[in-house]
Amino acid sequence: MTDCGCHVEPTTESVEERKAITIALALNFTMFVVGVTAGLIANSSGLLADALDMLSDSLAYIIALVAIGRSGRFKSNAATLSGGILAVLGIGVLIDTVRRALGGEAPLGWIMVASGTASLIVNATVLRMLAKFREGDVHLRASWIFTRADVIANVGVIIAAVLVMITRSNIPDTVIGLAIGAYVVKEALEILREARAEGART
Repeated sequence: MTDCGCHVEPTTESVEERKAITIALALNFTMFVVGVTAGLIANSSGLLADALDMLSDSLAYIIALVAIGRSGRFKSNAATLSGGILAVLGIGVLIDTVRRALGGEAPLGWIMVASGTASLIVNATVLRMLAKFREGDVHLRASWIFTRADVIANVGVIIAAVLVMITRSNIPDTVIGLAIGAYVVKEALEILREARAEGART
């Protein structure tokens, strides 16, 4: 019988992993909705980029939930899918940021600060919760990498927001939007490399 990973009895470890990922999924999807709403109201590329990053995390967590308790090959494929989704979203962020930059209108800095701070609190909490899994299976390492990227992005959004309020310019928002997009693509490539290495071992 081939190891398809289709049926594996749950272990204490897998139950713990599932609980952590489920909480992370709920928090990230909530902040995705908040971030998109705030980004549209504030006309902020940085917030929208950050929100799309949260959506990519949510997708990664869904995939991770499905992968828990499955075979190594299944986990490698799940991580590959996560990386692919993240790469596509990262490129989309870059394109949207350039489009908004051409409009020239400065976003509402105070909304950026409020939303960025809320996202930072959520992601820092999730990162701490997932820290125990960062040396685990590839799909769990991917989830931890996603969240680590989010924390960095949140700090960047807050800094950009302060600069927007000081300069009344959209340049800081454009810069952070491009930076988040580029970082998202970099993290996607890292996940794809890890997934490829994991696949070669299984």
